[in-house]
Amino acid sequence: MQPLDYLGIIAGNGVYPQVLAEAARSAGVKKISAIAFTDETDPKLKELVDQIDWLRVGQLNRLLSVFRESGVRRAIMAGQIAPRNLFDLHPDWRALLLLAKLKRRNADSIFSAIAGELEKIGVTLLPATTFLEQFLAPNGLIAGPKLPRREKSDVEFGWDIAKQIALLNIGQTIVVKNGTVLAVEGFDGTNETIRRGGALGGGGVIVIKVSKPNQDLRFDVPVIGLETVRVAAEAKVRVIAVEAGQTLLLERDRVIEIASDASISIFGR
Repeated sequence: MQPLDYLGIIAGNGVYPQVLAEAARSAGVKKISAIAFTDETDPKLKELVDQIDWLRVGQLNRLLSVFRESGVRRAIMAGQIAPRNLFDLHPDWRALLLLAKLKRRNADSIFSAIAGELEKIGVTLLPATTFLEQFLAPNGLIAGPKLPRREKSDVEFGWDIAKQIALLNIGQTIVVKNGTVLAVEGFDGTNETIRRGGALGGGGVIVIKVSKPNQDLRFDVPVIGLETVRVAAEAKVRVIAVEAGQTLLLERDRVIEIASDASISIFGR
């Protein structure tokens, strides 16, 4: 990809948009325009971009208008939208038309449709890992103690199950222990799944987070960050197994430090 002078960021919640903005600057991007969402995007992002426009979730027409008027031609989706806000969605006329055309309304179909709308106005949606390749999980042990045979067995046991769950667009995270599936990610998200699985297993559980088969890297890339590791520590998780080369470890040094302090092994497979 040729060097970018101007980048648009569609910013959800968490630290992801900030990490992306900093990485883009380091890569030589001169101007960044961000679309931020009320009650979702961290206001700190304003300090890292040249322009920020605040929208409500569902204001698709305004999102397109902002990018069209600002001259953005390349954009990246970074960060998720909280489930409660998706249920409280108040779509504008353009979003209503988009939703009416979809046979299935899940993250993949909705984001693919939004990418199509962006393409119509000349905006290309880049992979969500753009500028963040150094944060992708490597193969092997990343943090914490080595995995004993029992834990390796649980990772192997749960991996294919997690892939099947992801294929069905149910979720991308499961919690297992001693050959038993304790929790499967649903609409509640990764952190709540970890809490449920940890409580059922009484600690010492294995968390497995995978990418979807044929994952569209423009959106919904698996992410492990500080909050997930803190939740895992509270739930007395023993291992977090992630898909190498497909999972972002945001704030990687701190993630490794906190995981190691809590004797949590992070393992790339």
